[in-house]
Amino acid sequence: MGNILFLAGVTLTIGINPAIQFFTKRQNFKGTISFGLGFLLVVFGWPIFGLLLESYGFLVLFSGFWPTLAVFLQRIPLLGWLLQQPYIRSLLDRYRGRRVPV
Repeated sequence: MGNILFLAGVTLTIGINPAIQFFTKRQNFKGTISFGLGFLLVVFGWPIFGLLLESYGFLVLFSGFWPTLAVFLQRIPLLGWLLQQPYIRSLLDRYRGRRVPV
């Protein structure tokens, strides 16, 4: 049920044609196929493997949004202070690739 609502939410948020274009972009094929196969595994009775595959597909599909999310989280007062600590910042920089000015 959650998978169907996720796809419906994406489609309603950005529109039908942009959603189709987003999921069928060449660079998003790996994420789209992983998410779809994970959904099928859940439907056919393999929920743990399906959820793992769906999670991977979700991370790959929306990997371009993580820097934007990191900037947003850094602007939240207490969470921003926590994310600015040296150890956590170096960990985030390793996955982000470069620092985004706050």
